[in-house]
Amino acid sequence: MPFYIVGVGSNIDAETYIQQAFEQLEKIDRQVKIATLLRTKPVGFTEQADFINTAFSFTCTLNATDLKAYLKKIETQLGRVRTNNKNGPRTIDLDIVKIDGNIVDDGYYKYGFVKKSVDELVLKQTIKR
Repeated sequence: MPFYIVGVGSNIDAETYIQQAFEQLEKIDRQVKIATLLRTKPVGFTEQADFINTAFSFTCTLNATDLKAYLKKIETQLGRVRTNNKNGPRTIDLDIVKIDGNIVDDGYYKYGFVKKSVDELVLKQTIKR
């Protein structure tokens, strides 16, 4: 089964929505892990609340395409509204960043908070082995 790391962000009742997303992912892997919650300033559109960012790691039988669809379904269930402002406020944002050993999202290289969260979970996985 593939090992995924998903970047997570929210700036609307963030801790509640992050917890709810975590609970949804527990349905596909009871061993899902979460990185430390990081408070970050908004990027791009700065006239909004700070974000809470983290990452989840887990394994599942879904391929990347099906997992992406599942993550979008979670976002919709948790009230995510997509607008023309890609950097606007959101209840939850879930993006696949790493599959097995491969970085699949440029956010890992662009944003220090993404790298920090992903690397924390990689370290936890390495120690587990």
